[in-house]
Amino acid sequence: MKALRFYAPGDVRVEDVPEPECGPREVKIKVKNCSTCGTDVKIRNNGHVNITRVTTMGHEIAGEVVEVGAEALGGFKAGDRVQVIAAVPCGDCYECAKGWMEVCQNQTSVGYQYDGGFAEYMIVPEQVLKVDGLNRIPDNVGYDEASALEPFACAINAQEQLGIEEGDFTVVFGAGPIGCMHIRIARGVHKVGPVVLVDINADRLKMSADAVNPDYVINAAEEDVIAKVMELTDGRGADVIITATPANINQEQAISMAARNGRISFFGGLPKTDPMIQCDSNLVHYRQLHIHGANGSAPRHHKDALNYVSTGQIPVKDLITAHVSLDNVLDAFEIDLDLVADGQVGLFAGLGEFLEIDAAFHLVAHIDDGLAGLDRDDLAGDDSALGGGVDLEAFIQHRLEFFHGR
Repeated sequence: MKALRFYAPGDVRVEDVPEPECGPREVKIKVKNCSTCGTDVKIRNNGHVNITRVTTMGHEIAGEVVEVGAEALGGFKAGDRVQVIAAVPCGDCYECAKGWMEVCQNQTSVGYQYDGGFAEYMIVPEQVLKVDGLNRIPDNVGYDEASALEPFACAINAQEQLGIEEGDFTVVFGAGPIGCMHIRIARGVHKVGPVVLVDINADRLKMSADAVNPDYVINAAEEDVIAKVMELTDGRGADVIITATPANINQEQAISMAARNGRISFFGGLPKTDPMIQCDSNLVHYRQLHIHGANGSAPRHHKDALNYVSTGQIPVKDLITAHVSLDNVLDAFEIDLDLVADGQVGLFAGLGEFLEIDAAFHLVAHIDDGLAGLDRDDLAGDDSALGGGVDLEAFIQHRLEFFHGR
């Protein structure tokens, strides 16, 4: 059979491998759909600490059961339509016993420690079945929709932490797929009030706004985000703020714009090289703010996601960019909306995406009057307009982050 195999950073191959055999406590599925996201692109380019062997990639999986081991849990049978969890809790640690499986200290992952879904067939391991992580797909949900629900499950977990109430004024930072998912969950499940979508990329903002129809959009490259939110709420601030970007400034802005008893989700983790933010502790204290982290999802969140799609509470189909065959799976990495193609320089632009360096410079030059009329080459080399010895990529990164918080 064919499979996408990770050998090393930059060395990922579609190749013929033996079809896997089903063990007595396992389930074998024929993969019908495996979605790709920015994580797959990052693994291809940089590897991952938990991938220590040649591994079949792919962690957003839906398929059809073709074989069931004699001792396999779950009562599955051939022909069942199923979706596989990505993050696999151990089921035994203190956190799992408390029902906090999303923060299991012994978590493993499909596509990392276990072979994943970019293959014609895959084995659902015993550990997934042990934690009830193989889910039957409702008849009215497609394989492509089911495989796309792993990030929805993560967003469902994040919003569950917040205690969202009907009518809450909600701000979502990041006009990418995750931001769109958060808006649909907040409206379809929690019945929030006005929704604001924030980004610095006008084209991206329009594309996502056309898809999910927020009540307001704010281009943070052109407007003061905090002032605008305060204006829209008559000075009260936002009840719920979700930072679906890996941007320090967004987390700081969230604290500043939160209403009394406001709830904030730091959904996007920050770069490990720059994980610190400035926090006015008195705002948190006197406004009684609630700041929540969100780390992945538990198996039950996948079941919730399937149910919400089946009942029509969360539309998914229109958020799927394209369908490609397994033979052309690497093409899907090239059209991923969150990362640039292999070999280009990725720069964080403060909106959950990475930009090729020329595009990043173009964006900076557009919003920074001091760079008007300059070309990228004008800033490179010893005779640079910035002075010799300047790291161009670091400079562009700094300007993007600065203007995202302007």
